[in-house]
Amino acid sequence: MKKIRQQHLRKPVTPELLVSPSSQDGDLCSECPEDRGNWTGRLDFLLSCIGYCVGLGNVWRFPYRAYTNGGGAFLVPYFIMLAICGIPIFFMELSLGQFSSLGPLAVWKISPLFKGVGMGTILIVSLVAIYYNMIIAYVLFYLFASLTNDLPWQHCGNWWNTNLCLDHHIIKAGNATFPVNITNTVSPSEEYWSRYVLHIQGSSGIGDPGRIRWNLCLCLLLSWTIVYLCILKGVKSSGKVVYFTATFPYLILVMLLIRGVTLEGAWKGIQFYLTPQFDHLLSSKVWIEAALQIFYSLGVGFGGLLTFASYNTFHQNIYRDTFIVTLGNAITSILAGFAIFSVLGYMSQELGVPVNQVAKAGPGLAFVVYPQAMTMLPLSPFWSFLFFFMLLTLGLDSQFAFMETIVTAVTDEFPYYLRPKKASFSAIICIALFLMGLILTTEGGMYWLVLLDDYSAGFGLMVVVITTCLVVTRVYGMKRFCRDIHMMLGFKPGPYFRACWMVLSPATMMALLVYNIIKYQPSEYGSYRFPAWAEILGILMGVLSCLMIPVGMVVAVLREEGTLWERVQQASRPAMDWGPSLEENRTGMYVASLAGSQSPKPLMVHMRKYGGITSYENTAIEVDREMEEDEEEESMM
Repeated sequence: MKKIRQQHLRKPVTPELLVSPSSQDGDLCSECPEDRGNWTGRLDFLLSCIGYCVGLGNVWRFPYRAYTNGGGAFLVPYFIMLAICGIPIFFMELSLGQFSSLGPLAVWKISPLFKGVGMGTILIVSLVAIYYNMIIAYVLFYLFASLTNDLPWQHCGNWWNTNLCLDHHIIKAGNATFPVNITNTVSPSEEYWSRYVLHIQGSSGIGDPGRIRWNLCLCLLLSWTIVYLCILKGVKSSGKVVYFTATFPYLILVMLLIRGVTLEGAWKGIQFYLTPQFDHLLSSKVWIEAALQIFYSLGVGFGGLLTFASYNTFHQNIYRDTFIVTLGNAITSILAGFAIFSVLGYMSQELGVPVNQVAKAGPGLAFVVYPQAMTMLPLSPFWSFLFFFMLLTLGLDSQFAFMETIVTAVTDEFPYYLRPKKASFSAIICIALFLMGLILTTEGGMYWLVLLDDYSAGFGLMVVVITTCLVVTRVYGMKRFCRDIHMMLGFKPGPYFRACWMVLSPATMMALLVYNIIKYQPSEYGSYRFPAWAEILGILMGVLSCLMIPVGMVVAVLREEGTLWERVQQASRPAMDWGPSLEENRTGMYVASLAGSQSPKPLMVHMRKYGGITSYENTAIEVDREMEEDEEEESMM
């Protein structure tokens, strides 16, 4: 293996013709490392980002957050937070990934002292991937249950129902003559979810997981199998799957929206969803909720955006893609709110209760309320199947990103050993995460899922994003980072991005972090309160990802030589091979810093070989000139 590696390092790199923005039909693979893999088309990247960002949270979290935080007025802080936090951090992650063509671990060649940030990211993503695929397994369970003439959660009288179960048909018939008291009753869909799907009555709490629910276990196995088959060949396979999984949910969402707004009472739900209550804007909670929605909806900090961008060509227009994805994500969330609340308005009219008594968020909406609403429609199995198929495609896109992040991060660290065996390594990761997720398929598995959901990507993720922002702007340097973007895109980020990166984005993230710590509330599921040991375990999950940062610092410092301060300084500087992955893209300070480089001036070699200067070469010359002027200024000082 050492001989192969030495031969690889000695092999000269011959620059090829750069791809300009106008060459839309050109070969996109010409400037990407072949052994690493890359997107086979520009739409692969864009659709993957859309599929990653537009997930389950757009359907079951945003509509609920909107109506509980001022209705239509919530859109004001939502779009402000999108501009302050969402778009700038999104663009920063894409820029880091595309410039370096490295995953979330290897990208910290930018400042090896902070490689622990990448380690923390991988830990967070791994924990999220475990429980996120369990949610997909629940969706698969309901999807199969919808393949019937009568939905199993439509009526009471099944073996899992109790005396508290009350059919909505009885409620509707009763309200026609006299009001029915439903305060101490349970819907058939709620008992189907808790007593049949979860069989939660078999567990007394998180410390008593009970038996494995084999039907859920098989659904989880199927879910992991689907994910593995789609990421089998890396982005070359997942990049083709997203053409369906990223676009088909929009077709179903439009169908559900059209069906929803044509129902009697739909306007009642939409009015409840969007009626602005501007007095809520005076509450700090509303602004925090808007920032949290942006933070988690766009998936910043999880490494997925950085990973996807690392498979781009060097000059891909990620500036344009940033606005397409972030604004498209926001519009999708608002559209999903119309589809959800139009049906909830119809449901509230059928039951004769206010909308706020049927509106829920999270799993309660996806697996209880909306399935119950489906039973009130003609052709209910058809609409139920469409709804859960939409959730399946939304969830799979995000899971693809989580798995690709983990696999890419590790294979970039050990490219000579793992890249040739990437398919086998992906299988090992999937099997390991499946085995760790088996506890979620037990009768008390929902308690563990809630714990993972509350703590795995909480304050730890915010610390990761804040640290990344501060390292790039203050340790690496804002001027150098903007120059790197200039090399890629041909222009530098404007004052808006620089102000957000330097002050507004990290300040907002810090406010979120402080707010979450101050307003900390123990986890709960319904009326169940988690014991103290479970809370401590959850807090440790969040703290562990943060501890990766100082651990990484210690390791980086120990690898250097000299005094402690000299070691810290050396570890904080970019590694010698930091920069664009291909030699023809390396100009200025990045020239001839690649191992095995045969060219002192790759730009000049390119000009001699092909003649003429492309638009990107003009940019490279400008960057070189700026750097020379900066060096002269520094020498005169």
